[in-house]
Amino acid sequence: MKKTVYLLFICALFSVYVTGQKPKPPKKPFPPAPEKTVTPAETSKNSSRGGNYVALVRSGKDWGYIDQEGHYAFDRQFENARPFANGLARVRMTGDWGYIDSEGNYIINPQFENAEDFSEGLARIAKFKKWGYINKTGVIVINPQFHDAEDFQEGVARVRMGTQWGIIEKNGTYVVNPQFNALGPFCDGLARARIGKDWGYIDKSGSWIINPQFDDAEDFSSGLARVKKGTQWGFIDKLGNYIINPQFEAVGNFQEGLARAMKMHQWGYINEKGSWMINPQFDNAGDFSDGFARVRKGKDWGYIGSSGTYTVNPQFSDAEDFNRDVARVRKGTQWGFINKKGLYTITPQFDQANDFIGGLALVRKGVRFGFINDEGKFVVNLIYNDANDFSK
Repeated sequence: MKKTVYLLFICALFSVYVTGQKPKPPKKPFPPAPEKTVTPAETSKNSSRGGNYVALVRSGKDWGYIDQEGHYAFDRQFENARPFANGLARVRMTGDWGYIDSEGNYIINPQFENAEDFSEGLARIAKFKKWGYINKTGVIVINPQFHDAEDFQEGVARVRMGTQWGIIEKNGTYVVNPQFNALGPFCDGLARARIGKDWGYIDKSGSWIINPQFDDAEDFSSGLARVKKGTQWGFIDKLGNYIINPQFEAVGNFQEGLARAMKMHQWGYINEKGSWMINPQFDNAGDFSDGFARVRKGKDWGYIGSSGTYTVNPQFSDAEDFNRDVARVRKGTQWGFINKKGLYTITPQFDQANDFIGGLALVRKGVRFGFINDEGKFVVNLIYNDANDFSK
């Protein structure tokens, strides 16, 4: 009897002890192994606001997208990725490429060995090392069959079979059978093409509009194309007539009514009649942009106006074109920004600096990337291993 009472007493104490303890939380299950089939990304509270710019950034091994306040637009989850273009971005998961929208949702699940941006409603994709085309629902509209392919432009695309280039339309039918050793894009309705060593220009039916006769040729731009005969460059119109006879060692396209041209290893600027408007005097020169052109004398870069007068004296180790009233310039190893008067808006302090897009500029210090505003203040701190410009 005593033994029974003693056992009941012990059991009562144990019951009081157990009921007085807080239950331990259940163990979290191990995350499931990743599956080949990829589900759409879940949109976070920091979801990209429709139409806003986002930037592709990498932290560690993962790629993601941030908004202009530096918040992740949606969950970071990609092995590799590309910037947004026309509302869609290419991303890679489990070795395959697909497409997402601005909310991070898969529009086309990863399934391609390679993929490019959409152009005129179709995108180039690769399967089994051959290129074809899909529409925006992910349906293959032109089967992968080409050894190389380019984007659709002006309703047609260049494709390569073996070593020869041809032209297809959007249903995949050949407009021009593969026959060219090299073929440029259609610009102003004509494309430069080469058979053997000579370049000429064809229309979309493959007919020679300007017979092969040039040692080199560039795309048409504003009705003119740069062509090379021997060692000299000139300009032709769309009928193949010389507007400016070959006479220059090098030329650029016409921008804002002037084209840079080289004579005796010095650069100057000509008008569309081939007359010198700014005599050859520079060791290097860029195209006119926003009313100014960057030029180099000796080791230093500066800027001139259309009259050839210096607006900003040569003083920079490197310089880029003006973009929205500011230009990137380098002093020594550091990049900063100037206005059109040559005054610093942001003093040189970055190892790398890109143009402003959407009000922010990508910059790098050491191995870290961040973004600044037009006052040079960090909006997104230097925390990323890699980054791209803002896009949408």
